[in-house]
Amino acid sequence: MKRFEGQVALITGGGTGIGAAVAAGFVAEGGRIALMGRRAAPLQSVAEPLGGLVLTGDASVAADVQRGLRTIEEIWGGVDVLVANAGGHGLGNALQTDDASWALATRLNLDTAFVCAREALPGLIRRRGSIVILSSLAGHFAGPDVVGYVTMKHALIGLTRSLARDYGRQGVRVNAVCPGWVRTAMADEQMQALCQRRGLASVDEAYQLVTRDVPLQRPAEAVDVADAVLFLASRQARMVTGTSLLVDGGASAVDLPTLAFVDPKPQQEVSA
Repeated sequence: MKRFEGQVALITGGGTGIGAAVAAGFVAEGGRIALMGRRAAPLQSVAEPLGGLVLTGDASVAADVQRGLRTIEEIWGGVDVLVANAGGHGLGNALQTDDASWALATRLNLDTAFVCAREALPGLIRRRGSIVILSSLAGHFAGPDVVGYVTMKHALIGLTRSLARDYGRQGVRVNAVCPGWVRTAMADEQMQALCQRRGLASVDEAYQLVTRDVPLQRPAEAVDVADAVLFLASRQARMVTGTSLLVDGGASAVDLPTLAFVDPKPQQEVSA
């Protein structure tokens, strides 16, 4: 199935993790990809084998995004899908977050998506395209001591709904994907910190700990999230807009106050 035959995707933060998996999946299904990010080397490592474009620039800076869109239009005619995947940390609680840290969390997580969407919208309206914004499970729930990250991921869901409301009548669909824990380089760093804090032997052990109470009891792989992004970007989701799709292994279905009643050992299946 070639769901993206003849289509072009602009993917921000496409040099690693989820963005790289989305790029590979889009090309495998007939599309072309342009990757935008601040570091050329990881973008090139992903884009070159896929025949894609590398657009070095800051996705939160309008001039950089405009330059990238002009390049895409000159080569391929325009963009059909925007995947706003760029993001970053917003570590610390409110008392630990100074103005510079707050501004950085805003720029990395929210401004990148807003600026790219705003600049891409005229072309997306002409081509009746779609936008997929990467939020997070933290866009629905609050983790500890990450006030900037939680706030901006919540804001991305608001941005998704607002764009869907304003531009649906012009043929543009906008949706968000909200992953839980995903095995990426950024998550590995957090697992290493957890190892030091809890005295764990390995990153794998840390992932097991953070997904212990998740129904599927494992972190996602980047391709698991990419598949959700590609579905929402495709014609298969033609009646879906303004939604936030949780890709969290069931974490959001868990009633936290009842965890004390759970047997720490998994139930054995009853044989027939």
